[in-house]
Amino acid sequence: MKTNDLILQTCTKVIVFIILAYALNLFFAGHYTPGGGFVGGLITAAAIVLLLLAFDLTTVKKILPFDFKKVTALGLLFAAGTGIGGFLFDVPFLTHTFGYFDLPILGETGLATAVIFDTGVYLVCVGISMTIIQTIGEDD
Repeated sequence: MKTNDLILQTCTKVIVFIILAYALNLFFAGHYTPGGGFVGGLITAAAIVLLLLAFDLTTVKKILPFDFKKVTALGLLFAAGTGIGGFLFDVPFLTHTFGYFDLPILGETGLATAVIFDTGVYLVCVGISMTIIQTIGEDD
């Protein structure tokens, strides 16, 4: 029997937003300080687990209609693609580059190919973590 978890569900809606903002901060800060795709992905998975605790699996699947196995595959494609991309420029595997570009709204911004690699790691961490948790949590 499901109890009325109104307080938990209301707090979760606010807390998940804060956790996801912190995960995004860690993701982008990972190039200069500790953090990056792995830690950001695990914290994002923790936010989704909090949603699963507050709501049921079918409600969370309506909110996040992703097949996390495909998210993992997309992350692997990003991570391996940036590694293999170095071969196109005759440099070693996983060689990354960095440059400054003048973007219209943001002005002069530093862009690195390591962000694409970290995006792949982020997606792999979220995908694998949520696949494991949803597999354990499903009841037949």
